[in-house]
Amino acid sequence: MPRRSYDQYCAVARALDAVGDRWTLLIVRELLGGSRRYTDLHADLPGVSTDMLASRLKDMERDGLVTRRRLAPPGAASVYALTDRGRALLPALTALADWGAPALDTKRPTDAVRAHWFAVPLLTRLAEHFTDGTDVVDMTLDEGRFHVLLSGDTGPGYADGPAEHPDVRLRTDTETCADLAHDRLSVAQAVAAGRITVTRPDTDAAHGDDEVHGDDEAHGSGEAHRRKATTA
Repeated sequence: MPRRSYDQYCAVARALDAVGDRWTLLIVRELLGGSRRYTDLHADLPGVSTDMLASRLKDMERDGLVTRRRLAPPGAASVYALTDRGRALLPALTALADWGAPALDTKRPTDAVRAHWFAVPLLTRLAEHFTDGTDVVDMTLDEGRFHVLLSGDTGPGYADGPAEHPDVRLRTDTETCADLAHDRLSVAQAVAAGRITVTRPDTDAAHGDDEVHGDDEAHGSGEAHRRKATTA
């Protein structure tokens, strides 16, 4: 099927030609966390049909937003990853998340949720808070776990699942994440209120205390390892 176009000599229109279809930007959101199998994408995009997902991935591959490669045996499955052009959409998704955050007032009974869906709006908030050289932040919610990379050669970015070597671990909930995304409170305020629990894996273990609280501890000692986050 030929690609539909607005046929307008306009940068916004050209961008929407490529990413304006339903599900496309949500696929980008998933792939910002690293390469994914088709089945993994389908599992984390509740509501999309298999035909629609296959069609969107084909369109995105054609438009240079994603690449597909075949895993070596015994995996023998195709995985999709963003190209540099696809990864360049992170600022656009961040702006959309900021714009959409006020709509996260009340979770509807029909709303699906994945922990890593909060990664995009939290990236800038965490980067503004951790100014001590902290690089890898591990996030745990009741709904799951993800980690964000605040800097580095490929940062900022995020990945689903726990980090192998986090500089700091945060535990919180979806309500707090929504409030952070909407700027109803800052990371420091959430820590001070006990809505975020902060753990420094190495320094705290050395002192025999695995959990620390408060704004000073949340910013840490500045002795971060600056390791890259793993990708999905």
